[in-house]
Amino acid sequence: MTLPPQPLSPLDGRYRSSVGTLGDHLSEAGLNRARVHVEVEWLIAQTDRRAFGSAPLDDEQKRALRAVVTDFGQAAIDELAGLEATTRHDVKAVEYFVRARLAELGLDEIAELTHFACTSEDINNLSYAVTVKAALFDVWLPAFDAVLAALTTWATDARDVPMLAHTHGQPATPTTVGKEFAVFAHRLQRLRSQIVGTEFLGKFSGATGTFSAHVVADPGLDWPATARAFVEDALGLTFNPLTTQIESHDWQAELYSRVAHANRVLHNLATDVWSYISMGYFTQIPQAGATGSSTMPHKINPIRFENAEANLEISSALFDSLASTLVTSRQQRDLTDSSAQRNIGVAFGHSMLALDNLRRGLGEIAVGTVTLESDLDSNWEVLGEAIQTVIRAEVVAGRSSIDDPYAMLKELTRGKRVGQAELVAFVEGLDVSDEAKQRLVALTPATYTGIASQLVDHLA
Repeated sequence: MTLPPQPLSPLDGRYRSSVGTLGDHLSEAGLNRARVHVEVEWLIAQTDRRAFGSAPLDDEQKRALRAVVTDFGQAAIDELAGLEATTRHDVKAVEYFVRARLAELGLDEIAELTHFACTSEDINNLSYAVTVKAALFDVWLPAFDAVLAALTTWATDARDVPMLAHTHGQPATPTTVGKEFAVFAHRLQRLRSQIVGTEFLGKFSGATGTFSAHVVADPGLDWPATARAFVEDALGLTFNPLTTQIESHDWQAELYSRVAHANRVLHNLATDVWSYISMGYFTQIPQAGATGSSTMPHKINPIRFENAEANLEISSALFDSLASTLVTSRQQRDLTDSSAQRNIGVAFGHSMLALDNLRRGLGEIAVGTVTLESDLDSNWEVLGEAIQTVIRAEVVAGRSSIDDPYAMLKELTRGKRVGQAELVAFVEGLDVSDEAKQRLVALTPATYTGIASQLVDHLA
């Protein structure tokens, strides 16, 4: 039995509610709307400068023409699909679509200015820049910021909660829960600045980037300046003056590499939180109606972080492929970028899905106080670092004659469990000042966190 038409990607099926807003920009319809937008603005820009004797459009005519973009919906999507079925060319279909709208608006006299002196890539590169920029700032970045806000809240609220650290998977100098969340927040803040600083480049220089047709049509016009004004003023992009037929896609490679980097930091967060849950450092808050196992009713699985981990890996792989593929084009043009760029939305979609799961997951865990306190109290040997460091300071200050303090503490603690009583007795017998002994005797694993709490303030 054949099923009715089904979405092939889980992003368009199971997970649509988490990523659907990306489709407003990074879909075929979103791309076509952007193409219409570019064609319309180019028409307006040309009539504004009275190109070839054309008259400037009045405000109502401009409003009506721009409404073709703002009212772009299912009827337009269907019409363009029909046109493309005939033309077998997506951008030519857009040109015919715009010409039809001009006829409806009584603007046939400027019809030949539609797609004037443009190659398809002039329209496409600008349309991708417009859609990717909008998707990034309007959809992906708010989801990213929600995770960043959750991390910052955790960092602030848990800044004073001591936690046994683990280096190489072994007990190490204690930290605080908040400081560890702050590390991730700080890393992501830096990457955020790089991502939002992306230059969205656009070219508008004809078939091989030489303005050849433009100059033949109007030898006296400063075409590079005209193109720059259109790309920057009308579309809000940055003009790329030196290209082949295509905009070289370097800005895309830069952006996708940065987002992939952010993905990998988030992946690190997901695996760390998963590990801390397994250790009992975090407990999971039961969600009403949820089931962790089909056979083991006691289980609460850290599925939010596992889902995020998988989707971040898929997203990063796609972004890596886009970043490496898009920077290469044979001679002046080949079409490898055309198919590749249709997966931009998929790459952002898997990242968006991961961000949604991380945000939810961070709201469904709590500090595992009992386990944190138990682990700290069971690992007094981590104070060996503090004791040998104080002895070394005492030796330099002339208040101790102990030889090789590190070796002394290594002998006492390496690979061993040492309790509070043993450490106190050891400190009391040291050849150090009474003030140093008092400081060391008062120290516990829970208080040996340095300035971890204050370090969180770097997020401010």
